[in-house]
Amino acid sequence: MRLAETKGREDTVLVTGIGGFLASHVGLQLLKHGYRVRGSLRNMGKCEAIRSQLGAQAPGELQRLGFAQADLDSDEGWREAVEGCRYVIHTASPFPPDFPENEQALIDTAREGALRVLTAAHRAHVERVVLTSSVAATNHGDGHAPFTEDNWTDPESPRATPYYKSKTLTERAAWTFAHETALDLAVINPSVILGPLLGRDFGTSVGLIYHLMTGRFEGIPRFGFSVVDARDVADAHITAMTHPAAGGQRFIVGGRFFWLKELVALLARTFPEHAARLPRGEVPDEIIRAMASTDPNARTIVHELGRDLSVDASKARRMLNWRSRPEEDCICASAQSLIALGLVPAVSVGA
Repeated sequence: MRLAETKGREDTVLVTGIGGFLASHVGLQLLKHGYRVRGSLRNMGKCEAIRSQLGAQAPGELQRLGFAQADLDSDEGWREAVEGCRYVIHTASPFPPDFPENEQALIDTAREGALRVLTAAHRAHVERVVLTSSVAATNHGDGHAPFTEDNWTDPESPRATPYYKSKTLTERAAWTFAHETALDLAVINPSVILGPLLGRDFGTSVGLIYHLMTGRFEGIPRFGFSVVDARDVADAHITAMTHPAAGGQRFIVGGRFFWLKELVALLARTFPEHAARLPRGEVPDEIIRAMASTDPNARTIVHELGRDLSVDASKARRMLNWRSRPEEDCICASAQSLIALGLVPAVSVGA
């Protein structure tokens, strides 16, 4: 394990998986708030790329950014990563772009990795840990929309995909650990996270916008989700980190529910020069069901066709004074970033 950090202000925050889409926004906002940030990475070779990305947004803050090498699948490195930190924001968790071949490996990495981080934080007497969960842990049980923090996904249900299971079982394990050890824990449950990219790498959520705009999908299933901007999710994490009442609480952060056809229509209106590659027309449910036996993408959504998965973020607004920007802005910010970075080329005339 190697640790690289420069001296800065008193309060240091460990942000796990800082190379990720959300984690990079969390790290950026922490730097802008004056914290020292230590980002964990599996591969220290990514340090300079991340430093460059964050430096482009906060050039005067990089002296307070450092890195630690640690992997969710290994005990090594976490004690050193947490040492001297006042807070930990644990965002790192696997989010596969497709239906994983090894469901148990996904769950084990997420759950055991979180417990490694929480154990190290507890031993280091960290003041509070903020864990990134997901509405994947609230929206797929016996509850009904709009889903709240009282709802839990049933990991034994046919509706529970491997990813939904991993988020649910990880959050359950984290709460059990916190109750047994008196660790001060707060949990953020975001909906689908979109917004501007800080670099060329993007995760599964922005990957959907990429696939829509590059012609991967010919039709649109009757599927939808709540969206939220990464900048607003980062803000929720940082507020929950220090708000006295946030300890022991989970907070849904999400905005308006969009059917995919509504999201595609928004992209077509806003980026007409790219509209030719966007999918047209809805695919009947029975076709998606037939595809599910062989198509991983269909298998992921087959049990949610036509289902309202809207969420209620009133608790976060009430307790954290959380506010979010218009949902259309975060969708379009993802698309604009992909275009600006050259990842989504313009449609040729006559295409």
